[in-house]
Parts: sequence; C-alpha cells; structure tokens
Amino acid sequence: MFCNQCEQTAHGTACATIGVCGKNAQVSDLQDLLIHATQGLSLYAQAARNKGLIDAEVNRFTCEAVFSTLTNVNFDPDRLATLINKAVALRKGLQEKLKAAGNDISFTEAAANFIPATDEPGLMAQGEGVTPASDSTENPDILSLKQILLYGLKGVAAYADHALILGQEDDAVYAFIHEALATILRHDLPLDQWVGLVLKCGEINLRAMELLDAGNTSTFGHPVPTSVPRGAKKGKAILVSGHDLKDLSDILKQTEGRGINVYTHGEMLPCHGYPELKKYSHFYGHYGTAWQNQAKEFAAFPGAIVMSTNCIQKPKESYNANIFTSGLVAWPGVTHIANGDFSPAIDRALAMEGFTTDTDQGSVMVGFARNTVLSVADKVIAAVKNKDIRHFFLVAGCDGAKPGRNYYTEFVEKVPKDCMVLTLACGKFRFFDQQLGDIGGIPRLLDIGQCNDAYSAIQIAGALAGAFNCGVNDLPLSMVLSWYEQKAVAILLTLFHLGITDIRLGPTLPAFITPNVLDVLVKTFKIKPITTPDEDLKAILGA
Repeated sequence: MFCNQCEQTAHGTACATIGVCGKNAQVSDLQDLLIHATQGLSLYAQAARNKGLIDAEVNRFTCEAVFSTLTNVNFDPDRLATLINKAVALRKGLQEKLKAAGNDISFTEAAANFIPATDEPGLMAQGEGVTPASDSTENPDILSLKQILLYGLKGVAAYADHALILGQEDDAVYAFIHEALATILRHDLPLDQWVGLVLKCGEINLRAMELLDAGNTSTFGHPVPTSVPRGAKKGKAILVSGHDLKDLSDILKQTEGRGINVYTHGEMLPCHGYPELKKYSHFYGHYGTAWQNQAKEFAAFPGAIVMSTNCIQKPKESYNANIFTSGLVAWPGVTHIANGDFSPAIDRALAMEGFTTDTDQGSVMVGFARNTVLSVADKVIAAVKNKDIRHFFLVAGCDGAKPGRNYYTEFVEKVPKDCMVLTLACGKFRFFDQQLGDIGGIPRLLDIGQCNDAYSAIQIAGALAGAFNCGVNDLPLSMVLSWYEQKAVAILLTLFHLGITDIRLGPTLPAFITPNVLDVLVKTFKIKPITTPDEDLKAILGA
C-alpha cells in the first residue's frame, strides 16, 4: 500500500499500512489497479475517438471508475473488483469495434494488455506494482507532476459524474480524461509538457464545474438567500450527507407526507438555498458540522443516515445499521441504495425513535451564489469605491480532522470589520456560525455553496474585475484555501489555469509535490503556505 493523495496522509509523506481515512491495503491496492485498468481502457478510447468512434458507455464508466478511487468514496473490495473487470471488458469491446471498422489497433503498454487475476489476493498483488509512485526510474519531478495530474483528474471525474446525473455532459471532458490517463503511461515527455497537461486539467475542471452548475441550477433553480435552522424538530428523521442534490431531491419526494423530517449534513447545507428543494415543508434544517465531531454526531442521530458521494471517513461498525450509501459510495457492511429507491432508509427512519423534543441551536445563512451576489454588485462596487469595504477574503476549501485547521477559524475571527468573507465547501464549518454582521446591509460572511460552486466564486470575481476594469489579481481579493482531497486539487489547478496568483494554501502542502515543482509554482503563481492568521493578515492588508 502506498497512498499520498490526501492532506491527512500519514507523517505528511504517505499511508503505507492503513489509510488515515480508514481504507486498508486491500482497498488501496485495488483502487490503484482500477486506475491501471482504466488507463488501458483510455488508450483504446483515445484511439477510437481519433477514428471517429465515441462510446458513451466507456466515457461514463471512465468517470465512475476514476471517481471511485477518490478519498472516502469506495471502500468495498468486491465493488472495486467488479469495476476492474468491467474496465477490461470495455477495453476488449472497444478493441473489437475498432477492428470491425478496419482499424486493427494494439498497444504494447502493460495497462492495455492487463488481465485481472481471478481472486482478490491476486488482484492485490497486481495492484501493488502500479501505485502512482511505484516507478523508481522516473524523474522525481515528472513523477510529481504525473501525480498532480492524476489527482486532479479524480476531482474532474467527480464533478463530471455529478453533472451527468443531472443530464449535463461534454465530450471534451471525457476526451481529456482519456488523453491524460493514457499519457501518464508515457516516459518520453519533457517537464514543460507535463506542466502544460496539469494546467489543461485545470481548464477542463472549469468546464466540468460549469456543467455541474448548469445541472444544479436548471434542475433546482438558482440559490437564494435562506436562513437554515440548526438543531432538531420533534419527529422521525433522515440525515443526508455528501454532495448529491439529485439524491436529496429523490429523498424529499419519497418522504413527502410520511412524517419524516429531512436534515442536511456537511456539504449538503447549501441545498437549502435551491428553490426546488426548499419548497418541501419537511426539509427542516442542518444537523452537525463536517468533520470536527462527525463520529459523535452520526452515532447520536436518532434516524437513518444517507451518504451520497464522498463525505466522511469510514463509518464505525457500531452504527452501520443506520447508515445507507448511494451512488458510487460503498463500504462493506453498509446497505447500498440502488436505482434511486430510498425505501430501505425510509423504513429504517420510520422504525427509529427520531427526535423526542425540539431543540434550537440558532440558524445560518446560505444562498449567496453568483446570481445573488451579482444582483447587488452595484452596492458592492459602491461600497468598495467609498472605502466601506476594504478587502474581500475567499476563505474556502476542505475540512478535515488533522490538527492545524483551527487556523481558518481564527483567521475569519480576526478579519477586520471593514472586510468581507466569502466561503464555500466544507471548510466553512470551522466558522460558518460566526456572527460577523454586515456592511451597508450586505452580510460580511457570504456562503457561496459547495466545493464545485468555486465556479460561482470565479464568476463573481470575474464580474467584479470587469466592473473595476482590472484583472482578478488586481482586485482587493485574497484567497486563503484549505485542501484535503482531490476535488480541491482540481480546483487549485483551475485557479492556476486562470492565472490567479498569491493563493495561500494549507494546512500543509501536498506530499506529492517535490521541492522543484513547488519552486515552479511559487515562481509562476506566487503560491504560499499559510503561516499564522496575524502574520498572513498583516502581509495581505499591510497593517
């Protein structure tokens, strides 16, 4: 086992015996083997595309397979083995289609000729030899860039899969994923071409987030400012965690009139701002945070819990009976919801006690995506020109359990009162309940949404830059980001693609970035590790 794809990786280098996330060596090796098998499939998919043959099943499967290896998604060896075998079957099918069309194409790469072992020990042994950092003959800096590209692709695949669920797709996204997966197998490209592929990944991720944004807003409406209750309401309950709006919508429809209140957890909080979701009277509020006390929160929740896409570490066996997964999420011992039928979770919620009393833990505001913010752009611009607003801080990104993330809470608390804080993704749960007041009627803390709503943040920044007739880097705007997993890598690459500089990143820098690659990023994009809130605020504001 070797895994260094997340911020919490052991000792800041790599997990070698068991993942900090909870995955074991078996799962880790199978995930690496799945990537290997998908690379072989990608070689043929790229060749087929060049011959005008585009296979929709291959495209969609590739995203599912790559997404399944992202942190905290699939811990089920059986499901991973099934995906590995399907990748090989689709590869052989594409090869036959090409041959039937008069293109008898073959590749010498091991991934293109890989034959899966017939049992899991054999698959594990195969997986051990294809980890992202297993090639000791590779130039360390090129290997670093290959890992950055691969982990960025995992984020792209996640957003593309979410978008597809809502009917949005673009072959350009699939084409790049295939191209990049196939190219990672090569050993003949110079360093600058790998840098170019990494930046291209950021460009494609922008398109994937745009597709997901279109799917969310065309299906559920544009978010509007909404006060979301915290605490609980007496009655039966279902908690929905993760990222998937379609799953939440299906749960709301299937529980309507059943006497069950539906709560959000983690990155589902922004869902309360979507008109087509907030219309349900039993869509009550938000329960818990994202990481800090999640094990206690899940264990104490007196109803069923549905986890859609990656959201938490491997659940504890003590409350597995109350947890259900959906989509690509899978853990051994946890019931998986298939075909959008949430009856098992609903039945479990009805059988449980539910909340016995009402509790009030205040409320938080959501719904400040681009349409809302840009609708008051004239007020924002006037406040900047009048010096009522001195600076904007985008404090956003992933949350996590590793020490060091209190920096973000302290940073927001110390932001001067003439500055505004924009936030998105689960990192906001370090400070989302702060009462920061307002500037001229505009709340100082604006929740833009989920991690993929970085697309909204980019649109807001671009519109403000246009209004001030300057570049984004010339705005009184600073980005202070936290990262944990691979969607954050993809977003960071998007910011690099857009030429955005002076980003502060933490809590620690990725273990897969070599000193030489870091030096390139510092010189090109002026990326900086976080220090202390006081030092960073002083450096940004000059006082």
